[in-house]
Amino acid sequence: MTQLKGFIQPTRRPGALGVHSLDHFSFSVPDLKEAQRFYTTFGLTVEEDSNRLHLQAGLNPHRCVSISEGETKALSYLSFGVFAEDFPRFKKHFEDLGVSQIDPPTGIDSNGIWLHDCNGLLLELKVGGKTSNEVRPADYETTILGSRAAPYRGVAPQVRPLRLAHVMIFVRDVQKSIEFYSKVLGLRLSDDVEGNIAFMHGVHGSDHHIVAFVRSDAPGLHHCSWDVGSFNDVGLGAMQMAGSGYKAGWGLGRFVLGSNYFHYVRDPWGSYSEYVSDLDYIPSDVDWEGKSHLAKDAFYLWGPEPPKDFSVNHESQKR
Repeated sequence: MTQLKGFIQPTRRPGALGVHSLDHFSFSVPDLKEAQRFYTTFGLTVEEDSNRLHLQAGLNPHRCVSISEGETKALSYLSFGVFAEDFPRFKKHFEDLGVSQIDPPTGIDSNGIWLHDCNGLLLELKVGGKTSNEVRPADYETTILGSRAAPYRGVAPQVRPLRLAHVMIFVRDVQKSIEFYSKVLGLRLSDDVEGNIAFMHGVHGSDHHIVAFVRSDAPGLHHCSWDVGSFNDVGLGAMQMAGSGYKAGWGLGRFVLGSNYFHYVRDPWGSYSEYVSDLDYIPSDVDWEGKSHLAKDAFYLWGPEPPKDFSVNHESQKR
């Protein structure tokens, strides 16, 4: 069993201009009732509001995801959090770069800055609390001799993710995306894999990645990732979903880049939600060296073979 050390207090790198967190993201699905069932079973709090669903993790009232109803599943936008003192600096930064600012989407109440990225995906920058603070489980306690450590399955606790960790999105050009998110948003490259996948972290301290890119012919959502308290919770989460009929996915395994334990659950629309534990963390005072890697040596350390459609962008077929 483990006990959480808790969240490390928000940090920032003095003088650096960069988004500090992935605040939330939004996408549409053709069936809100099915989305409510899926994410409630996953362990998230689901609220209904004006024909939308809002997802919250743990006891935090922060809304991590907004889901609307549409004809198909489609990624709508990503929203990044910034420090209040950096908000006017970002406005000036965008003006200096010649980045066009646009109005928020119809029906979205926002005081943030809106723009399109290099793939045409809608982005928001808003003042908000730093949600990318580190959480780590304590060291695993060794089994006490003469005592059974595991509970009966019937009384195993429900897995409830603690926070939104990151999203991986499909992009047309990974290298251009790295350059855009670095130059415009102040994110930094953690690692990339043969120009097909890249991971970006926040300069003010964050997990190994708060956003990741995978090459495709159109923008889209590959997966959203949710931090849980332990390796054991990753496995329990997989059982929790399978017991409710959501058996398709990938895991249990451990990645090379990011080092985390994982289990992915396929949602009803072809993308994935991931239980993740022990992802590498890059503090605000560490200059991480972003490196390029060969896929054969940098995918997963151990685990089953991924599903054949794991890298399929189901949104591209509908655009």
